[in-house]
Amino acid sequence: MKLTGVELRTVELPLVAPFRTSFGTQTVREALLLRAVTPEAEGWGECVAMAEPLYSSEYLEGCADVLRRYLIPALGRAGTFDANAVAPLLAPFRGHRMAKAALETAVLDAELRARGVSLARELGAVHDRVPCGVSVGIMDSIPALVDAVAGYLETGYVRIKLKIEPGWDVEPVRAVRERFGDDVLLQVDANTAYRRGDARHLAKLDPFDLLLIEQPLDEEDIIGHAQLAQAISTPVCLDESIVSARSAADAIALGACAIVNIKPGRVGGYLESRRIHDLCVAHDIPVWCGGMLETGIGRAANLALAALPGFTLPGDTSASDRYYATDVTEPFRLDDGHLPVPTGPGLGVDPVPDALNAVTTRTEWIAV
Repeated sequence: MKLTGVELRTVELPLVAPFRTSFGTQTVREALLLRAVTPEAEGWGECVAMAEPLYSSEYLEGCADVLRRYLIPALGRAGTFDANAVAPLLAPFRGHRMAKAALETAVLDAELRARGVSLARELGAVHDRVPCGVSVGIMDSIPALVDAVAGYLETGYVRIKLKIEPGWDVEPVRAVRERFGDDVLLQVDANTAYRRGDARHLAKLDPFDLLLIEQPLDEEDIIGHAQLAQAISTPVCLDESIVSARSAADAIALGACAIVNIKPGRVGGYLESRRIHDLCVAHDIPVWCGGMLETGIGRAANLALAALPGFTLPGDTSASDRYYATDVTEPFRLDDGHLPVPTGPGLGVDPVPDALNAVTTRTEWIAV
């Protein structure tokens, strides 16, 4: 396959409700979509970086800059290549995993469309639908939180994830457990908001029979997570700390996690995500697919990944209307707590032209 060029398209989608985490509050999702053009087919990818470097060091304008100046030209210079060669070709450029993931995904989508193969089949999926959880942001009050959870359970979500931070942790979890009982699959996500000295406080969550506590400490504090895992009974899940199969292997070896959240953008793409999945399966570590408020493009790819056999916990692959009144693709709708895995070639979805154009704020064509 030879790359003709790549279109960078910036979009802004209003959220149906503000989404607050320990990083801040979002009301609009600004995203960078990539359209890779080859002589045989076109493919789409989504860069999941936030507008500001809060979740990670990457941010949207920085991703666009490294794509146009370095990553896309590198593939152009390579001449003919396949999707498996993208990561090695981009390896000389340090970091920038979210930008690399978006480009690799667009190239992979184009390649698979030309071959008539779905991403799910290429990755090794074994399910045709996946169970869906929902991430519930920090609210202004506990009654508001309980009402929100009630609505999501009525909609059919099979797992609830509560965002927490110091001052918003034990009592919100207690309220949700008391209101909905022990049968609800419940987990919490701290987004690095705590420190090693908070272990005794985090142990107060143990009585609530949580599935896991996600990324309680700083992303670089692997030893701290290993120590915390010994101090609490709630399973520790790593998110921001897992940036590659190598980092996952180290965390597992050190006992820093019992569960891994795989986010393809964070680890550099879906092919590296599959490597992490295979590693975790070999070590009996459950995995699940995290979300970054993706549009239908990223959501379709995440569903393909979440259909692999090691994804034994419901992920954050929520329906489109969890975040958006109108998606850029045909909406994904919840059916009995599950979403279908796309079966068409490549990602199996295409942007709806009118919907895409309505939220596009900028486009740029980069020929190679």
